[in-house]
Amino acid sequence: MADERRISLRLPTDLHARLVEQARADRRSLNSEIVHLPEAALGPVDGGNEPP
Repeated sequence: MADERRISLRLPTDLHARLVEQARADRRSLNSEIVHLPEAALGPVDGGNEPP
């Protein structure tokens, strides 16, 4: 990812644990898993639909 934005995110403890387990099962870092899940739900960014 050439353009990245850093954010601070609060997660409930149980959701964090679920994400950690899913990331481990998918052999991804927690960050990669958190990025993957919304991309899978929304589809990849194509660059043409960004607001001005």
